[in-house]
Amino acid sequence: MAKVIVLKDTRAMNLPGRRARELVGVEAGAVKSTVRLVEIEPGETVRGPHVHHDVEESIHVLAGEGVTRTDSGEYPVAAGDTVLVAPGERHATYNTGTGVLRLLCFFPVNDIRPATVEFPSWDETEGPR
Repeated sequence: MAKVIVLKDTRAMNLPGRRARELVGVEAGAVKSTVRLVEIEPGETVRGPHVHHDVEESIHVLAGEGVTRTDSGEYPVAAGDTVLVAPGERHATYNTGTGVLRLLCFFPVNDIRPATVEFPSWDETEGPR
């Protein structure tokens, strides 16, 4: 059954250096997907690298400019670009522009939290579990 999800009714997430809302996920009744809206202000303290074990992530840039840093390299991104991050690859996206960097992040599971591990820095090889 189709469902309309109203932005103001979605769950705000407590992620450092960004505003994030989970638009679709287990709490919205999703069976096989998670969608998050993420906004990063210029000059914000950034979230450290993180990984999603066994789950890929697609990051679509709605507005702004930034760079997605991964274990495989750094990729400049701008509105209209999409980054595909492989399962198990550490990554983080940073705002390099003067306006808000607005992203839609897609995951092929209804709850990405159990597969996510945060790292305090790029120098760390293992984050907390």
